[in-house]
Amino acid sequence: MVLRESPFPNRVLGGLYGLAQGLLYPSFWAANCLLDLKETTVEREQHRLQRCPPYALQATAKGLALVLLFVFSLPVALLGLVLWLPLQAARRPFAYQHTMPAEPWQGWELPGRDRAFSFVTANVCLLPDGLAKFSNLGQTRQRAAILAKRLTSPTSSYGAMHHNPQVPGAHGHRDKPEGRITASLPPELDFLCLQEVFDGQAAAVLRRQLGVRFEHILYDVGVYGFYRGCNFKVLNSGLFLASRYPVLDVQYHCYPNSTVEDALAAKGMLSVQVLLGMTQGKRIVGYISCTHLFAPADGAQIRSEQLTLGLRWIQQFQEMQAQPGDLVAFDVLCGDLNFDNCSIGDKVEQTHALFHWYQDPCRLEPQKDKAWAVGTLLRYLKIHDEAVSNPENLESTLEHREGQHEYLEPPILSDGRPDPAAEKTDWRGRRIDYILHRAQPDPGPGPLSLHSEVETVSFITCLADCSDHMALGLRLSVSPA
Repeated sequence: MVLRESPFPNRVLGGLYGLAQGLLYPSFWAANCLLDLKETTVEREQHRLQRCPPYALQATAKGLALVLLFVFSLPVALLGLVLWLPLQAARRPFAYQHTMPAEPWQGWELPGRDRAFSFVTANVCLLPDGLAKFSNLGQTRQRAAILAKRLTSPTSSYGAMHHNPQVPGAHGHRDKPEGRITASLPPELDFLCLQEVFDGQAAAVLRRQLGVRFEHILYDVGVYGFYRGCNFKVLNSGLFLASRYPVLDVQYHCYPNSTVEDALAAKGMLSVQVLLGMTQGKRIVGYISCTHLFAPADGAQIRSEQLTLGLRWIQQFQEMQAQPGDLVAFDVLCGDLNFDNCSIGDKVEQTHALFHWYQDPCRLEPQKDKAWAVGTLLRYLKIHDEAVSNPENLESTLEHREGQHEYLEPPILSDGRPDPAAEKTDWRGRRIDYILHRAQPDPGPGPLSLHSEVETVSFITCLADCSDHMALGLRLSVSPA
């Protein structure tokens, strides 16, 4: 399957869509600027040091002007909405960017050498400026440029090892993967899966810079307006996937049960089939699925239902795309699942069938992680502190238990409040970002099959000062069985 780049089947529809967005933009801009008047902790400190006029007075004056602009722009926005809504029926739920490589693509050939594949998932909090303020962030386009630079910086190191010296096998066997806290991305990153890339201009910044390294990019994933029983959607899913390998096919489904703060976002499951190489005329393929589950802490039942739907969609997609003789090198599911393996408030999700399908390399059993695993969610009001203000500082701080307790979110109860009982335990933070993998069934004697093993799990601090999450990396070694 050859993917077209535009989500619309022809230029006329694409042009009308651009016109509709232009008519909606003045109202969006005014509303975004109005929300952007909320201060981050850094801005509050800067304003406190200013002598005059007080920021509250400035914000009030700006706010009144923006409210007037918003009201006056509504007739134009309504015209844009009338044009925008019907176009959604013709829009494919993702856009695709293909960058021609400097050198021809060379796939994996078998028989041949083993191959390692590297994956990174990250919640980058690239919402419109006003919404980002609720995560103590702002300046979304500027952060996107910083993140794009960090995500494309060449590196030759995985950083320092983070381990518990009392854990046997922490340094050696391939069947006991190492866990690392590092400021560096894998030197040869193959797949990058991002969440919360909601802002279109921020996505354009990422695409422009990441396109140098990743030939295939899926962005603007999701649906808008009214869609098959879902709530009215204003934001897309926020999912963004970059791949060095050719994309064969794509599937997206929207979760129908999102409510409250997630109601207007088209969160869902993105599933992708990629071509890794050929052997004896048969394809070597991989499957990657990326998602972002319901955010409110008290939404365990909703997240559980979304996981059940997501697993069903993944299975259906893989069955539809499979061809006789396909060799499957990996099946990976990643994203921000918004639950952890340490909080008693997340017990429903911790025992979901997901963990019978997929393996979590950081987990031993429900409520118990491996000794080297740490949380990926930072205390959002402290993300600009000097101790965690850049990748190197964050790496150094989180290598110590005191730093983890100071800057990582603690375990929670079912209503989202911190669990007071956790204060007496040696907790290591809420790990809500996951990269899971599924072993392929043994076809038995005769046909060639592939076997995958986890080499390394990386807790990557490259998002420091730009997100309230850490990135998570996984390196899989794949070899003929």
